[in-house]
This record gives sequence, structure tokens and C-alpha cells, in this order.
Amino acid sequence: MRICVYLGSSPGRSPLYREAAHQFGTLLAERGIGLVYGGGTVGLMGVIADAACAAGGEVIGVIPEAIRAREHDHQGITELHIVKSMHERKAMMADLSDGFVTLPGGIGTFEEMFEAWCWSQLGYHAKPVGLLNVGDLYDGLIQFVDTIVTEGFLQDRHRAMLLIEKDPEVLLQRIIDFVPPPTEHWLHEGER
Repeated sequence: MRICVYLGSSPGRSPLYREAAHQFGTLLAERGIGLVYGGGTVGLMGVIADAACAAGGEVIGVIPEAIRAREHDHQGITELHIVKSMHERKAMMADLSDGFVTLPGGIGTFEEMFEAWCWSQLGYHAKPVGLLNVGDLYDGLIQFVDTIVTEGFLQDRHRAMLLIEKDPEVLLQRIIDFVPPPTEHWLHEGER
């Protein structure tokens, strides 16, 4: 099994974020689960990759040629794929993974998580999508998503597709135990 982890190329301000990335990378390796991530050495990306490698885990990075210099592609991981575009990066990361987990990060992290979640809603994949709410960082985002449900733009069943936890071990177990919904096309007329 492999989990794609979306997280920041910045370390963030709180040491909690680095600790969470290190803990999650170690946890994946200890459970024999491969890590698929953005391929860089900077920020939380570097922390999770280093932690998984140090614990003997499989680590696969996917990085676009155009941002290799900025994100400093990681030479110490199991595999490094260099691709032409962000679209190719995200598609390859999704293809290599059995599920997705989001840790702290910025707009790129959000975009990747929302895309994986949307693909699940649309029935393009039946893989679990999780959000690790480290230090309550995502409380505002979670409240906003719940408001979207209240306002009728997202159904409860689609909201439930995003697995949210504060404890990394609980989230990982939910990802492992995930039972995909039926393969029917979930987006019905009027839900766009």
C-alpha cells in the first residue's frame, strides 16, 4: 500500500507541523506503507521524506522539472520521477497511491486535497482522502466546508468522503480500513 501525502514546501511557524510530518513519515514506514509525495527536500516535504527513509520506508517523489531548483529534489529516496508539469505530477502521484492524506500546507496543498476529494465525489477513483488537523490548523477550513453543506452546495454523503482526524494513527487506520462507496456516478443533476 502507498499513501500520497500533500503538505507544505514550507515548514510553517509552529514546531507542531514539523513534528507531525516526522511522525507521519515514521508511522507510514513502520506500518510498511509507502510514501508518495512531491519529491522535494524543503519544508515539511523534506521532513516527511527524511523520516520515512530513516525508518526504512519506501519513498517515491514526483517533481516537475520547472520547480526542481526551488524544491531541491530529494536524491536519497527510493524513486524520484521528474515530470514536465504540475498536471503530470498530480496524475502520477494519484496513480501511484492507494489513498491521500493532507498535512499542514498552503494553497498548493489545498488544491491537491480538494482535487483528490472532488475526483472521489465524481467517481473517478474510490480511494480514501484524509485530512490531519494538526494543532487545529484546519478548524476554519472544516467550518467553511460544513457551511457549504448547510448552504446546499455539498451533500452530507460527499462531505463524509473527507476523513478528518487530529490523531495520525486514527487517521491512518481509517485510511487502511476504508471501504469505497459503490462505483455509481455520485454527482447527480443539480449538484454541480
